[in-house]
Amino acid sequence: MPASPSTARAINDRLALRLLQDEGPLTAGQLKSLTGLSRPSVADLVERLQGAGLIRIVGEAGEQRRGPNARLYGIVADRAHLAALDVRTQGVSVVVADLLGTTLAEATLPIGSDTGTEPAVERAVALLERTARDAGVARLHSVGIGAPGLIDPGSGELRDTTGLPAWHRRLVAALQERLPATVLVENETNLAAVAEQRVGAARDRDTFVLLWLGQGVGAALFLDGRIRRGASGGAGEIGFLPVPGTGGLPGRDGCDGGFHSLAGGAAVAALGERHGLKGDAVAMVGAAAADGPPAFLDALAERIAIGAAAAVAVLDPGCVVLGGEIGHAGGPALADRVARRMNELSPLHTEVRAGGLGGAGVLHGALLSARDAAQDDLYSPVR
Repeated sequence: MPASPSTARAINDRLALRLLQDEGPLTAGQLKSLTGLSRPSVADLVERLQGAGLIRIVGEAGEQRRGPNARLYGIVADRAHLAALDVRTQGVSVVVADLLGTTLAEATLPIGSDTGTEPAVERAVALLERTARDAGVARLHSVGIGAPGLIDPGSGELRDTTGLPAWHRRLVAALQERLPATVLVENETNLAAVAEQRVGAARDRDTFVLLWLGQGVGAALFLDGRIRRGASGGAGEIGFLPVPGTGGLPGRDGCDGGFHSLAGGAAVAALGERHGLKGDAVAMVGAAAADGPPAFLDALAERIAIGAAAAVAVLDPGCVVLGGEIGHAGGPALADRVARRMNELSPLHTEVRAGGLGGAGVLHGALLSARDAAQDDLYSPVR
């Protein structure tokens, strides 16, 4: 059935706003060429979006040209402001940005394991408020939060998870209670996968698995253009995967004995020490990838390939991205080794790529989720 005039206008407005977001400022003539709309339709569209305060004239195209067709239109970036939080077991990082995702201010705060729940929550909230003030932002429209643990697929809330600080769950609730903003929370690995697909190493893929390699291990399943969370929100909890070589099995209360015991940060550091390397796991892997002992990378790739091959056997994603700080530090040198070993373990040919964002992927993904929420609200049909 043909779309109604109001539906058609809404579709055209969204298309124009997405083009202005992705391409930067455009003239009416460029919008006409890119959208395929008629000149009168583009003129109406521009007038409508200007009247709604979503776009404005930001300059002219070409010094010799004059007139309406030469005017450059751009999104009003300060129409709304966003924040993203990366909540880790030992602290929190915050970034405040405008509607286009341009960073205005950022900060990081360590929070020790001996800090009580309420003091930890107050410090994290104060960090967000201070960072917003530093950015000159009086009100946040949307806040995206990335945190370890399971997100309840029904309520969208962070579940109470054994082994994670209690202040994580309380922080999400406190922000939802105290901020006049849309507050969204998502598993950190899922957000890193979204970021890798939108702005990182998997931009040409609508199906892949992100294998998070950091202090802990996890996986995000990006299938057919969507993150898949599972029935209880636990899809990708690959640290609990039973694997050979750990001397035990994981249990419901802990992943010791699972894949985490092979590829988690502490296990990688212990492996590096046996190969004569010093420092933390990320530093060891980075040094080895640059000009270190190949035997260490070979041994690490062997471990990673075991978990990756299990995911491939179930999902056949065609591509595995090595994310997190360790995956990023290993770069192509580690990814190539994992690919070779994994393709010896599985008949399903799978490309392996080094993540492009590392640990920063969580903040990137949280900011993208906040931006999407703000734009879904602000870019609703303009009357």
